[in-house]
Parts: sequence; structure tokens; C-alpha cells
Amino acid sequence: MHYIKGIYKKAIFSNENGFVIGIMKVEDTDDSEMYLYLNKTITFTGTFANLIENDRYILHGKTVIHPKYGFQFNVDSYERVKPEDRESIIAFLSSDLFKTIGVSIATSIVDKLGVNALDKILEEPSVLDDVPKLSHKKAKIIIETLNKYEESHKTIVYLNEIGFNLNDALLIYNKFKGDTISKIESNIYSVLDTDLPISFLTIDRISQNMTDEISIDRIKACIVYSMEYLTNTSGDTYLFYDEIKKMVENYLNIKIEDIDFNNYIDELRYENKIIKEDDKYFIKEIFDCENNVANKLKYLVNNKSNNLELEPYLEQLELEGNVKYNDVQKKAILSSLTNNVTIITGGPGTGKTTIIKAIVDLYIAANKLSTEEAIKRIALLAPTGRASKRMSEATNFNASTIHRFLKWNKETNSFMVNEFNKDLSELIIIDEMSMIDIVLLNKLLEGLTMNIKLVFVGDYNQLPSVGAGQVLKDLIDSDVINKIELKYLYRQSEESFIPTFASLIKDNELTDDNLMDKSDFTFLKCNKDLIVKNLKQICNLMIEKNYDYKKVQIMAPMYAGVNGIDNINKELQDIFNPKTEFKREIKVGDVIYRENDKILQLSNMPDENVYNGDVGTIKYIKESSVSKSHKNEIYVDFDGNIVRYLPSDFNKIKHGYIISIHKSQGSEFDTVILLLSTSYFRMLYKKLLYTGITRAKRKLILLGEPNALKYAITNDNEKMRKTSLKDKLISID
Repeated sequence: MHYIKGIYKKAIFSNENGFVIGIMKVEDTDDSEMYLYLNKTITFTGTFANLIENDRYILHGKTVIHPKYGFQFNVDSYERVKPEDRESIIAFLSSDLFKTIGVSIATSIVDKLGVNALDKILEEPSVLDDVPKLSHKKAKIIIETLNKYEESHKTIVYLNEIGFNLNDALLIYNKFKGDTISKIESNIYSVLDTDLPISFLTIDRISQNMTDEISIDRIKACIVYSMEYLTNTSGDTYLFYDEIKKMVENYLNIKIEDIDFNNYIDELRYENKIIKEDDKYFIKEIFDCENNVANKLKYLVNNKSNNLELEPYLEQLELEGNVKYNDVQKKAILSSLTNNVTIITGGPGTGKTTIIKAIVDLYIAANKLSTEEAIKRIALLAPTGRASKRMSEATNFNASTIHRFLKWNKETNSFMVNEFNKDLSELIIIDEMSMIDIVLLNKLLEGLTMNIKLVFVGDYNQLPSVGAGQVLKDLIDSDVINKIELKYLYRQSEESFIPTFASLIKDNELTDDNLMDKSDFTFLKCNKDLIVKNLKQICNLMIEKNYDYKKVQIMAPMYAGVNGIDNINKELQDIFNPKTEFKREIKVGDVIYRENDKILQLSNMPDENVYNGDVGTIKYIKESSVSKSHKNEIYVDFDGNIVRYLPSDFNKIKHGYIISIHKSQGSEFDTVILLLSTSYFRMLYKKLLYTGITRAKRKLILLGEPNALKYAITNDNEKMRKTSLKDKLISID
């Protein structure tokens, strides 16, 4: 970590939590990169309690190259440089911080009290009585302002001492200001009632350092935390009493009587933090999301709109495109534009992408839209970058991730397109709907007007979203929304068995005869102890045939074990990207990252235009001894988009030679190699297998145990999520 010292000039941006993008004139630094900026201005970012223009500060942090804003200094901590010479003290006392105190009065204060004037005033405010021509009113302003100025420093020191890191301490102070210490000491868990990004676990750890007492406030906060944890890990949108109480008691290591626990629940209900309906308990946010989604969709369903005569335009499109849609396809295309909400569902090879393109083309033709008008009125969306890219390539129309469309701000974890700043699109088509959770769908609907046509496209039989809910399933099962199911397989021939294979699994119709080799399907049967050995042989053959990391993806259901993803990634690295003297590498924990490694992105980074599930390669590595940041840096190439990762970002990537089936959602690959082992027992179920199989476009290779395949096919008992969206849709008139 380095420092810069200088004069704070102004803020370019600031928010209520104290986050500032500002300008500083640099006077001193220990960072060689900053020498060029001595006596010049630089942009900095960080969280601050308060900053006074033209005051001196020392900022501790590091230089970064922001993809949008360029060279800047990211601040981790800071300190105010107290004015010590006569001119600096006069400038400070006559600054905008001290209202109505001008240069003349400031000069007289320093003349009377000397260069230690500020310390003297703080120690004994009555010293101002000796300053000539200083009114009582102005003396009071000086005393109060100085005390407030010092208060922030003392409060942040207090927060640091009890266990908060500097960033959290600044966030808390900026929220509570002068009430901070009293708030913390009376109920530290009140921090959780704000929008500050500070977790229950952090608050609870600090609370236990302060006292061993298990307070009612702690129990209530633990109830909310437990409900949030269970919701996030299970995907359920509501919970039952017993599972909540069990987790709370286990976490706190105490037994709570039912009468007391019910009282705590009632208090939380009164505080509007949780909702109870019959025997169902909801986190307030999730309850609101399900209600909002149900109400808005039902409104759109019931709100009939005026529609153009579309059939002639569709006939013209068929003529111009030399294509003939069947009756079900025509129904899907036409009803998408004659209903306000439509669901189009079907497995691989049933023509979903063809339908999306036809809907876009028909809407443009029927409304006689120019290219510019079409861009304003139509939005194609998907939950992942790869899925949105596929939509764009298939339709020749720009597509986007939902997060980018809603203008997600990662600094504040908020969307700039929202209920107060709505997008004006009139036709929204969303692909891969099975991946969308209830919170994200609610955020999307909040950002749209009610003058909208929505088309939800997805595969009912794929895995549900990572987040809470099972949106697509609930929408379809409600029978409230217009639905068209595509069943006819267009890719059905000796050259395209994969869609048929997926359909046979879905319908429980797979037989041993179906496991014979086809041009695009192979099942290589082997004992689980030989899976890794055989996989390595296959990979060596692929290398001989010019393996392309973008087109081939190996998948497995689990991370742990000999046949797990973590172990196999290490084995495959030695095959696909062996160590050489020409490739730089760094060790992160027990993982070695090497130039030219295949990399999987684990989280969304919209500012860098890279998203969860994206696959790239390490273009180059810079070690700390030569990097500008003085830290190890990994640069990953995602189809020409080069993204830099510092050590704080290394948890956002993994090796991608083999990935989980869950991480493959939203992606397609020419060739998929899917491992099957009875050692994956607890993760072998039909929906997971189906999702993995349907990622393959041209070639599917199953490698492993036939018993594992049979078990997965017959296992329909994946954990069913508890959700209420379906019931809410049905119950609304």
C-alpha cells in the first residue's frame, strides 16, 4: 500500500454513504508511479467521513487503471493533515467549513492564540473570549464546528477499536454521524436495519467481543439472518417455523422456548422485517417480490391491447425468408404479439431461437419501424453474457444481459433503471427464463412501463435459478399466462441425436438401444476408478485434432473427490497447458494459474463486460515485482475483452477445463463431455443431467458408469422448492 499527500480540491461524485470520486493536487508520495503527478491533480475514489475543500490529506491505497475512468488512486484509509503553520491555520479557519468566519477574524485568532490555536480551542473553548472583536455567536460557531470535525475521527477510532475495519467504520459513521457511538452501544444490531453492506456475521462477531450476553436484539437479528441464509441456500421463497427455529438454536447454541420464539417472531413481524401467511414465513423482500411480480403480470394478462392485423406480415416474412412455419410456430409468433405476456417453452432442437427471430422481424415489419425505432422499442435480454450473445447472433439484433439493461451499479448494488427511472421499451423477449430468480424478475418489472409486451422463453425441464424461486415453473404451472409448448424436434436425424436423447430422458423413454453410438453421441462406459485416466486419453486425442477451448467443454456434477472438478482441473491443466520455461505462473492457495490456462468467470463484472459463466484464457501474468500495482496480476482474454484481476479478484475465477453443470447454464458448446460416476450420488438427478446434455450442440460424449446414468434418469426427486408465486397468480382476480 502506498500514500499520496496533497490538497483536496473538489468532489466529482459523492453519495450518502460517503463514497467519493474526487480530485486532489499531489504534493508528496512514496509511489513511483505517482511521481509524474507531483504538483498535478489526480482522481481518487474511496469512502470518507468528511472532506474539506483545500484541506490537506494523506490518502493510503493503490493506483489502478479503471476501464471507464482511467488512471486513479483507490483509497483504503486516510488521515487529515492538521494545519500547523500560520497561513494554513488562517486558511482553515476562514474556509467554507466555518460559516461567517472570514480572513480578518481568522487572522486575529491566530495572532492571539498562536499556531497551536486549534488545540487550545478544543482543550479550553473559553480562550476565544480573549480574541478581540470576536462575537459570542461566532465563537460558538468555531467551537461547534471544530468539535464536529474532531468527532468523526474519534468515532472512527472507536469503531476500529471494537473490531470494524476502516471501510465499515466510515460507512457506519456516515450513516449515524454524531449518534454513532450511542447507536452501537445501545443496539449494535441496528446497523443491520440500514442499507449498509455489513453482514450479520460481522456485527455478531464484534458484538460477542463486547459482551457474552445473548440479548433479545441478538436473537431477533439471528432469526432474520437464518431466514435469509436458508432462503439463499435452498432457493425457497418461504420457510416453516421448525427449520427457522432449528437454525437459530444451533447458531446461538441455546434452547429457546416456543412461547419466547413466537414473541420474537411477532416483534419482527410488527417491525415489518418478516411476513407470516398461514404457516409460511417470508423475508419481507422476497414476499414483496412475489407479490409485485404476480400483480404486474396479472395486470398485463388482464389488460387487453389493440393489435395490428399480423397474418399478412407473417406470410410476407415467410416468403422473403424462404421459410414455412408450422401451426404451433405460427401460434407462438402471433400470440406473442397479440398477448401482453407469453411463455414459449421447449427443449433443444424445438426452434425457440427461430421463434425469437420471427417475433422480432414481425414486430418491426408490422409497426413499420426503422432500425433506430426498433432499437428503442425492442429489448432482447438474457441472464448471462453468453446467452445474450447467442440471441444477438441468431436474430441480428442487439441483445443484453438483464443486469446491463437495468444499468447495475456494483458500487451501490442498485439498478439505475428502476420504478423511478423506467425504460420505455415496448417489446421485451427474455431467453433462458429458467435461470431467472424472483428478485431479478421483480427488478426488471419495476424498471418497465405497463405499456409492454413480455415474451418469456425457456426450457421447463432445466435447473431452476441459483437465487430464490422457480419462476418459469411457477408461471407455467399457474395456467394464468398464455403458453405455447414447442415439441416438434427440427434437429431429428442420424446427424442430430442430441435433442432426441434429451427428449427421451425428459419423458422417461430411454432404452439401452438408445445408448448405441451415433454420429453426434457416444457413451464411453468405464468404472469410476478409470474415469480420469480415460478422460486424459480423450483430451490427448482432442489436442491432436486441434482442440478449441471455446468449442469443447467438460462437465461434472460435483467439485469434491477424485472425480470432482477441482482435482480433474489440475490433471487437465498438465495436459492442455503444461508448464514450460516460457509461461509465467503464480500460485493462489493450492491452485497454480499459468499463462494460456482456460478460465471460468464465477461472478458478474458488468463494468468489465464479463459475466458469470463466461470462459476465457489467461493472456499474461504480471508478478508483483514488475506490475504497476506491486501485486500479482492476471489478465484474462474473453473473446478479445482483456480483463485484469488483482489478488482481491482472484476468487472470481477458476480453471475452466472442467466446470459444473450449474455453471454451464445459459451456455452452449459444440462438444460436451459429461462425466457420470456413482461417486456423484447425491447430485445425480434428472433435471441436472438434462441440463448438462442440452448444453451440447454438435457432439455429446458421456464418460463413466451406466448405473450412474440410470440412477440419474430415474431420480425425479431433486429438492422441490417452496414458492408461492403460482398460488398468488391464481388467486388474483
